[in-house]
Amino acid sequence: MSAPTTGQLPVVVIGAGPIGLAAAAHLIERGIEPLVLEAGPTAGTAVRDWAHVRLFSRWAEVTDPAAEKLLSPTGWVRPDGTTYPTGGDWAEGYLQPLADVLGDKIRYGTTVTGVARAGRDRIVDSGRNEQPFTVHVQRRDGSEERIAARAVIDASGTWSTPSPMGSDGLPALGEKASADRISYRVPDVKDPAVRARYAGKRTAVVGSGASAFTALAYLADLAKEEDGTHAVWILRRGIGADTYGGGEADQLPARGALGLRAKAAVENGYASAATGFRTEAVERDTDGRLVLVAEDGRRLDPVDEVIVLTGFRPELSFLSEVRLGLDERLQAPTALAPLIDPNVHSCGTVYPHGVNELSHPEQDIYLVGMKSYGRAPTFLAMTGYEQVRSITAAIAGDREAAERVELTLPDSGVCGGAGLFDDPDAAQDSTGGGCCAAPSTLQIGIGAPASSGGC
Repeated sequence: MSAPTTGQLPVVVIGAGPIGLAAAAHLIERGIEPLVLEAGPTAGTAVRDWAHVRLFSRWAEVTDPAAEKLLSPTGWVRPDGTTYPTGGDWAEGYLQPLADVLGDKIRYGTTVTGVARAGRDRIVDSGRNEQPFTVHVQRRDGSEERIAARAVIDASGTWSTPSPMGSDGLPALGEKASADRISYRVPDVKDPAVRARYAGKRTAVVGSGASAFTALAYLADLAKEEDGTHAVWILRRGIGADTYGGGEADQLPARGALGLRAKAAVENGYASAATGFRTEAVERDTDGRLVLVAEDGRRLDPVDEVIVLTGFRPELSFLSEVRLGLDERLQAPTALAPLIDPNVHSCGTVYPHGVNELSHPEQDIYLVGMKSYGRAPTFLAMTGYEQVRSITAAIAGDREAAERVELTLPDSGVCGGAGLFDDPDAAQDSTGGGCCAAPSTLQIGIGAPASSGGC
């Protein structure tokens, strides 16, 4: 039997999260066979890790049209579009049903360890684009396999590679040695084991974004019930007018309410702030508690636990044999990076984009979803769905559809990150009602509910 031609091979999608599953749905709509490779045991494995946290976006903004077409014949009904799902709601009410429809087009417990052109390392030019991709995988039982693919869509996200505590992007001295006391996730204080870890303890929260707000709000709630619970908020910058977001003026009500809850945690004494603090080292005192040391020599009072929420970064090691064009700062595709670079502007407009912005020197390989944003701090679910719609159209040879914009987004705030934001004396200018004060996008984040209802 002759080997299949490249056009007969499947498109390999890495990751069975929201954007990876949407990519598979769009491929099916185009009559192209997808093969989704998921390292975890279920769909939305990363999303389930923050099942207790509520999205900023409503249900209407977090389901993909092509996916809904696959779900409709099963009797699936989208939940109330005006409500805000938790990560758990999203996984159980949408991602898993979609994965069930896709059936054996998804392989779980399958970790991608390498992607290359068949018979070509990254150096070889001859006949490169005519060769299919070879995707190396390792199964849960340790066995290995090579899978041939006509194209590769990497939707593996960034959840598995949180950024460290050190302000230079590297782990602080002693950070790895203190791993038993350091977490890189928003705590679920309703879980008895997690509650016991933080109740009555002094916890440092490192970070300045929505995840840090969430942790502060949760720890403040815990402090109201458990004496001795206190959070120390570690900020590389100073506290300015926009530190807590847009508040009541925020057009994302859940995000505005979250910022107000974090502000209340500080003002009510459940949390204290250490500003302009750039962590250099983590030491232990004689009682085994952790002492954070700043680059300028400042030492904080000992804490029992540290929660590091300084963002995420893409895992690129398994793509070392393909030719990617990535921005040297953000590790995002070079054409996309200027739209999302927080070094350039405190708030930016992320235009709907697709195959043109996401293409690389290596043809037919694409980074999509959160991974396409590299180290940039914000991502829109709707933007990810538009990405894979455009890319799958291009793979199908429908260039007109690939380059057509089928999504209209209002201005989005891309706030936080590095550059001037790390200057403790640089307060963000809140005059003129900039987009940070009143953003109008519907973005995915990890935040608390807009009221006291909890998650």
